[in-house]
Amino acid sequence: MSTATTTPIASKVLVIGHRGASALRPEHTLASYAVAIEDGADVVEPDLVSTKDGVLLVRHENEIGDTTDVAAHPEFASRRTTKTIDGEAVTGWFTEDFTLAELKTLRARERLGEVRKASAAYDGQFAVPTFDEMIEFVAAEASARRRVIGIIPEIKHATYFRGLGLPLEDKLLSTLAAHAYTRTAPVEIQSFEVGNLKYLHGRLGKDHPNVRLLQLMGSAGEHPADLPSTTYGQMMTPAGLKDVAGYAGAIGPSMRSVIPLDEDGRLAAPTSLVRDAHAAGLEVHPYTFRPENRFLAREFRGEGGDAARNDAGSIAEIRTYLAAGIDAFFTDDPALGRKAVDGR
Repeated sequence: MSTATTTPIASKVLVIGHRGASALRPEHTLASYAVAIEDGADVVEPDLVSTKDGVLLVRHENEIGDTTDVAAHPEFASRRTTKTIDGEAVTGWFTEDFTLAELKTLRARERLGEVRKASAAYDGQFAVPTFDEMIEFVAAEASARRRVIGIIPEIKHATYFRGLGLPLEDKLLSTLAAHAYTRTAPVEIQSFEVGNLKYLHGRLGKDHPNVRLLQLMGSAGEHPADLPSTTYGQMMTPAGLKDVAGYAGAIGPSMRSVIPLDEDGRLAAPTSLVRDAHAAGLEVHPYTFRPENRFLAREFRGEGGDAARNDAGSIAEIRTYLAAGIDAFFTDDPALGRKAVDGR
């Protein structure tokens, strides 16, 4: 392993609230975003899927059995089904089979209820927001706090939704244009696919100076859903990163692609990814820092078992990655990310 540069190329390292403050409230709810903003997130992340009637909904996946109480609604029992999404069979309830009015009868649930019992205590209290509602909420928070809060929407399963006649890209652009806040506030559109980002790159041009693009990357052996012949490992080489820089301004790799774990589960030496990405002019925004022991490298874990929080360990782990030169990072607990960046 080589040593990565220790200097970010971004003017300011950003704390990104991953699905809000998803370690503390059910993800992708306005309550989760409220906590993230209160705790100092510079940017908050909505994942975007589509309803049956073409409305952008904020959910981690189009399958909503794990994140809503849909299973408790007998009127929707018959809609449970199995679909093939990005080559994998998935069983559950899917947003594209529901109108927005139907989805508004559901309530959000904590996805990791066995690990995040404090968050699960909020199950059933919050509605599932649309992207429009999320933008208006962030705009109001930004105005009240007199600080700019960025939004980093992720387009989920772009090729799949396009195949259903529910393409997300132009709907996303029109939604951003419809709100005064997102016509000027920092917006970074992300996707694990490639074709949709290239399409957006062509659409954005010079008319959207506040919007840039981020290429998400899975593990080295995986491939984008729309490019089965190209692996993320190939995209993370110097040549691959040069190609990405032709349409995006940043990459979003797994944190373990920046500093991997050794055979004992401890952090090894940094890879060359940050250095190589910076050489291509790309910022590096890795995902996802989480405060529970089960998600931490072994040397940062504390007492109490896998589900126990270890705030000090999480801060220390984030700081190790900051020293590797990352430019922003996704965290489920923005308060800890803020402390790591600010040195508190």
